Amino acid sequence: MTIKLIAGLGNSETSYFNTRHNFGSKYVKSLATRYKVILSKNTILCGYIGRLKLETNIVHLLIPDSYMNNNGLSISKCVDFYQLCPQEILIAHDDLDLPPGAMRIKLGKNVNNSHRGVKDVIVKLHNKYDFYRLRIGIGHPGNKSKVIDFVLNKPTTYEKYRINHVINEAILHTESIVNKKFIKVMNQLHSYKPDVAWKY
Repeated sequence: MTIKLIAGLGNSETSYFNTRHNFGSKYVKSLATRYKVILSKNTILCGYIGRLKLETNIVHLLIPDSYMNNNGLSISKCVDFYQLCPQEILIAHDDLDLPPGAMRIKLGKNVNNSHRGVKDVIVKLHNKYDFYRLRIGIGHPGNKSKVIDFVLNKPTTYEKYRINHVINEAILHTESIVNKKFIKVMNQLHSYKPDVAWKY
């Protein structure tokens, strides 16, 4: 069973495009650019959808056209339309518990309930959480009261550099991700040192 839907969480309004909370959708946009996939607005599926072909595998790329707290609606519509099961879904999202430049792939257990987008996906999938998550580290402001402002603001130049690099590295291993060769992918990402090229 391969990954058949890759969805990137985020806020759809243009004012949020470059914020920390939108790195999930940034990953899918970058993936579409890399493979020259056109993401077209689909009102039935409530999002921007594209079709990526990797040898014999067809993967649907999705960016929900809504606020983060309602991203699950578009994903659930795609699940119904394409007749998918949760294990065929990869949700890309920002993660406060990982530092910028870190990335993890994880199956649903121990879901981070502080991420409202992920929480909404679970609710819209009728409390099914056994989908895969591509967790993109954005760091933490250090105080819970500062989290909302933190995620809705742009990362620093250095943070952006680290996050974009790990996203680009993940895209290079898209075929392995689709075929669920996650250990191989994580070993490659862990060995990557983005700071080597950084000019202070």
